[in-house]
Amino acid sequence: MTGLNMMEHPGRTEDQQVRASDHERDRAADRVRVAAADGRIDLAELDTRLTRIYEAKTHADLERVCRDLPEPGRTDLLVVDQQPTSRFALGLFGGFEHEGQWVVPRRFSVVSMFGGGRIDLSEAAFTAHETRIRALALWGGTEIVVPDDIEVKVRGLGLFGLFGKRGTRRGKPGAPRIVISGLAMFGAVVIRTRRQATRGDLTDRPAA
Repeated sequence: MTGLNMMEHPGRTEDQQVRASDHERDRAADRVRVAAADGRIDLAELDTRLTRIYEAKTHADLERVCRDLPEPGRTDLLVVDQQPTSRFALGLFGGFEHEGQWVVPRRFSVVSMFGGGRIDLSEAAFTAHETRIRALALWGGTEIVVPDDIEVKVRGLGLFGLFGKRGTRRGKPGAPRIVISGLAMFGAVVIRTRRQATRGDLTDRPAA
């Protein structure tokens, strides 16, 4: 950067010399991992860049490692290498609720019998690109909230009940996929979509 540019953008220059935090290093590492997954860099370069990231002292050090890579989108960071928070939910003459930031396993089971509950995936992370949710509602009900930027396929059956097949939708290219199957007998499985731009805005996807 020339002396003139440094005078024109003093705030940026000062910011580049700020010490990097662990969180900022982790974000930079996510960025290069996504680039490797997209085929932008090979595994050898990934290893080199990760080493430089975790040795970085300042914002400028991190910028030099990542400057030629695009910023990952929200859906690029949804699949994580972490242990699932929970593997099933049971509402037996009672209720359940999973919401907020939690990690969903590759396969998740939901049973509502004379009870019900809510599974909110709008802030969740996933352990696989495709997550399968098996929902069984017997004289009970389950509400499943999904973000609007991932793919959803619904393959359940409503027998004297409702299973929200209209919840099927396309997501952004490369986004994780959720497959919801199961049975609603004298009960209901309802799929709702949460728009990521306005998290408080829920759009019902009633069962077919």
